[in-house]
Amino acid sequence: MNFSPITDDLFIGTTPASEDYDQLRDLGVRLVINMRFSLGPRPDSHQTPMQTLWLRSLDSPFFLISIRKLMQGAHAALNVIQDGGKVYTHCAYGRHRGVAMGTCVLVAQGMHPLDAMDLVAERRAVADPYAFYIRPRILKFAKEWAAIHKL
Repeated sequence: MNFSPITDDLFIGTTPASEDYDQLRDLGVRLVINMRFSLGPRPDSHQTPMQTLWLRSLDSPFFLISIRKLMQGAHAALNVIQDGGKVYTHCAYGRHRGVAMGTCVLVAQGMHPLDAMDLVAERRAVADPYAFYIRPRILKFAKEWAAIHKL
């Protein structure tokens, strides 16, 4: 499994295989947010399966990531983090969609969006939150999050 720790409670990476859930569980991950369009979460055969959230998104400048999905993922992540758990966001390569979701989680935790993008890019070498079609989604999410939560 290819992943990067971003903060103490957030990891970003590639799609975990079923056998990777034990490693994620050992890290304290309680929620896996899948940003892939065509490949849903792999089954977790553990007695208590890990919580997964599938927010189907394409990695394409022609089909932008839905702000509604970013909001849904950020709310779910905050609930898990506030309860002491950790979150793993992913897409196929851990470069765009999973990175966008992870960055939005940081913004929802109170980080400035540009600082969040810088942190993710610093901690995950393949991450590209600055991609011309990803950066605007993160900034729009930040603006809408701040308006809704009166920040």
